[in-house]
Amino acid sequence: MRISFSACKPAQPLQVNFPGGLNMDQFIPGRRRKDKVVIVMGATGTGKSRLSIDLATRFEAEIVNSDKMQVYKGLNIVTNKVTEEECRGIPHHLLGIVDPDADFAAVDFVHHASTAVDSITRRGKLPIIAGGSNSYIKALVNDDMEFQSKYECCFLWVNVSMAVLHSFLSKRVDRMVDTSLINEARDFFDPEGNYTRGIKRAIGVPELHEFFQNESILDYEARARLLEDAIDKIKANNCKLASNQLQNIVKLRNQLEWHMYNLDATEAFLKRGLESDEAWEMLVARPATRIVGRFLCKDDMDFMSIAVPPPLYQIIETTQSILS
Repeated sequence: MRISFSACKPAQPLQVNFPGGLNMDQFIPGRRRKDKVVIVMGATGTGKSRLSIDLATRFEAEIVNSDKMQVYKGLNIVTNKVTEEECRGIPHHLLGIVDPDADFAAVDFVHHASTAVDSITRRGKLPIIAGGSNSYIKALVNDDMEFQSKYECCFLWVNVSMAVLHSFLSKRVDRMVDTSLINEARDFFDPEGNYTRGIKRAIGVPELHEFFQNESILDYEARARLLEDAIDKIKANNCKLASNQLQNIVKLRNQLEWHMYNLDATEAFLKRGLESDEAWEMLVARPATRIVGRFLCKDDMDFMSIAVPPPLYQIIETTQSILS
């Protein structure tokens, strides 16, 4: 079932006027309701893209990528970009838009993401920001005052037991190798070994440098050993990235006091086939749908939290009873 996003948009706030010209808008800051944005966070491989697409098919939504490697053109396998089939017709923004050698920093993400979110909301759709680059999310949500003034965010955290996730990431690298990861990365081989800029920083390229540098001068067995070592490094670095991302999410939650809805997908990762899909729906997709539905429909005007002089407090209580 597809839920209309516009149906959950709250009506214009009730204007309450009192004798003598007293208007509640004078005493209630931030009267203008903010537009809503959903942010899907999680370590690499936990299913952020899957959940964001699930939600976008159930609400009138579009997705904004916040993965710092997926913003670049190329290396679709190495960076694990969603395929056209996986997108299921949902528009994606900031996916493969930057030249491979360009510099793209957090400030660039804030500019492009804000533009995309503004465009999506103007068209009456729900923006869903999804990706593993937590520094980008922080720069947008916490550090950009204009974004803060315009949008209210709902944070969904897709979590998987780290031991289970590490096993999954290892197997995912094997699948990527089977689908031409090596040939794709070869196009970005740098004889000078400079992998500090652009998409060349992506895990899966620097690790293969020694293999590409020596493959033409080694025999079959030596090449195989070198390639195996490189693949092991790719797996280890993916696991390290996942652990670092998890630590960063916890740090953001604690330091910035973001309220994050924790969705544990571990059971879905332990199962296979239809049972895995059913577990994902029950433990991740369905709860996330309920959370987002409540977020879109809730009244974000909390009268009781407003600090006002005592004489006005009774007026606010009266107004609250009128609006309830």
